[in-house]
Amino acid sequence: MKDQPQSTGRVSVMSLNVRFGLADAGEHSWENRKPAFVELFKQYRPDFIGMQEVNGFQAAFFAGLLSDYHAIGKRTPAPAGWQDVLIFYHKNWECRDCDRFFLSDTPDIPSRMPDSRWPRQCVMGTFEKEGLRMVCVNTHFDFDEPVQVKSAAILLARLEKFSNTALPVLITGDFNAGPGSDCHRAFTHPGRLTRPFFDVFDGDNSGTFHKFTGDAVSDRIDWILCRNMGGPREKRIITDRFAGIFPSDHFPVYAEFSLDL
Repeated sequence: MKDQPQSTGRVSVMSLNVRFGLADAGEHSWENRKPAFVELFKQYRPDFIGMQEVNGFQAAFFAGLLSDYHAIGKRTPAPAGWQDVLIFYHKNWECRDCDRFFLSDTPDIPSRMPDSRWPRQCVMGTFEKEGLRMVCVNTHFDFDEPVQVKSAAILLARLEKFSNTALPVLITGDFNAGPGSDCHRAFTHPGRLTRPFFDVFDGDNSGTFHKFTGDAVSDRIDWILCRNMGGPREKRIITDRFAGIFPSDHFPVYAEFSLDL
């Protein structure tokens, strides 16, 4: 059991689509799933948690559950739909700067691309711990492939302006695309970027969307990407039930890295 994040030597991260709480999900309703999140976060206490599909009342629940964490990306007042938030263990990490924007032609106002089903968002922050600075990014891409590729370009351009390109970077998200997609290559192909990202689960296409069945029905659409960091010392697609139920229709993905970067 991981009672709290490691104070020195390591950094850990989780990406988790929590499944928005207004869905008509029967036995997998938000109220029924809340105990599973309690148990999940008793076992896993990452430094950073990128959450997607979070309703305002779910964000309030996690704020109470994870009282040693702070969040960036929460919208006030909360939108009727979902939002993406980036939660960090504030006892170790201090947020030095943050940015939240939409993956659209007008990123600084609530908006979406014409072919995007929903308004898609991204949040990024610069964090410091014991003299080490790093950047964490959390996002949720649309289903349409051209929209995904354009979203990747928007995110990468914004990241380029946001921080020093030499800093370690972690990206979490539900990309609604697998490792063989153009979207994935936009981040990881050395011909596309001077400093490409590394997919923590490179070579593993175990699916992460499972519709509450425990049997994947998708490619690995939930990613953890890193840059200017060594490879993970631990990584895991978390397929367990907690409190007898799956916390979400997506499996959480988890990775841990050394801080001797």
